Amino acid sequence: MDSFELNKIMGAILGTCLVLLVTNFAAHAIFAPKAPAKPGFEIAVKEAAAGGGEAAKAAPEVPIKDLLKTASAEKGQAVSKKCAACHTFEKGGANKVGPNLFGIVDEPRGQGRGGFNFSAAMKAKGGNWSVEDLNEFIKSPKGFVPGTAMGFAGISKDSERADLIAYLETLK
Repeated sequence: MDSFELNKIMGAILGTCLVLLVTNFAAHAIFAPKAPAKPGFEIAVKEAAAGGGEAAKAAPEVPIKDLLKTASAEKGQAVSKKCAACHTFEKGGANKVGPNLFGIVDEPRGQGRGGFNFSAAMKAKGGNWSVEDLNEFIKSPKGFVPGTAMGFAGISKDSERADLIAYLETLK
């Protein structure tokens, strides 16, 4: 192999490296990723008001029995779509992440429900699901049953909770 052949091979290798280097610089200039100012996502979580009593004084709570007088089961069925990712509502429906809620009103808490495995906190709570208890649980699951496995933040709007409970009462 003479020096002319060696020069052509080395020139081809150096030329290829030069083209790759220029392409790399151009790609970084055009497609430069921008780092976010604050990494990650903010997860909105309801926090208890500092002092606790001030929030209760600001909005007096209407008893659920009064709200149920004007509640709509049809609207409640629409509200139940918020729950449909984890619960089913049809008779004999399968359990999902949460238990089937057909006939839940006045049923025992933390047992039954087609073999669903309830959290220890829910089993320990005991009692039956009264309308008042359902209202408090739907409002703040972790507030009503501390340690529950239910990750839902709750429904803060009184009328939506009343509509949902009215719908649950029709499922018998």
